[in-house]
Amino acid sequence: MKSNVILFAFLLVITFFSCKNGSTFTDYKYAENPETINCQGLDSKLYKEALYAFEADIVAFYGKDKPNTTLTQAYYQFLRDTNAKRVKYIEIASEHSLKIFEALKNETDLWDAENPNSHLNYNGSLMNCVTTNIHDESLKTTLNALISTNSMSPKLFGAPLMSGYRGILSDKYLATYVAFDLFYAHLFNLNKTPQA
Repeated sequence: MKSNVILFAFLLVITFFSCKNGSTFTDYKYAENPETINCQGLDSKLYKEALYAFEADIVAFYGKDKPNTTLTQAYYQFLRDTNAKRVKYIEIASEHSLKIFEALKNETDLWDAENPNSHLNYNGSLMNCVTTNIHDESLKTTLNALISTNSMSPKLFGAPLMSGYRGILSDKYLATYVAFDLFYAHLFNLNKTPQA
């Protein structure tokens, strides 16, 4: 009997901590899509959903006047607009992306409210994963140098990123950086909230 009580208490504690650390997001539309990033300690399922939702949003936004817009073209347009500081986040962000963002806001290691250049935590687990696994060695070197000297900003990394934008499609770590630093980090500044 005593061992059953101890086992029950142990399982209760494990369940409590699993629920507390797990994502509360449940509206997965891209669960069947290929995996994106693979790093220990990250909510890969939520981050994958965030990336695919971002990509769907930019294709929909940049393709509204050009129905045959490809993901490559959408990335190019988005990065060009980002570098020129003319991204219309409120128009790009779908209700689904805003719901994802609400879940992402609970990922405390992901954000840095004190960062003057971005809300993204450049020293957090996600960026450590990204900077370790980016395929393009030149972009990896630049990104790591900017982070290690505490001078990382989307503006400084924008020009090198723009020159290597075609590699984003085959490098989901780089695509994840774009989605999180150049899109989701900017949603903190929006007043639009998702409908229930």
